[in-house]
Amino acid sequence: MKLFYRPKEAAAVLGMSRTAIFRLLSSGDLRSIKHDGYRLIPANALIEFAESLESKEVA
Repeated sequence: MKLFYRPKEAAAVLGMSRTAIFRLLSSGDLRSIKHDGYRLIPANALIEFAESLESKEVA
């Protein structure tokens, strides 16, 4: 598993569009960092986001 994903890669991992990823980043629902001009999404942020979706589904 990679430690960081570019938005396009994160979209593939989550099965979403790149636009949806940027919408999640803008809303703060998905964490990211900027490094050397690149937007990077930590692998654990993807896991946390997926878990938050699961918990919403159960509620």
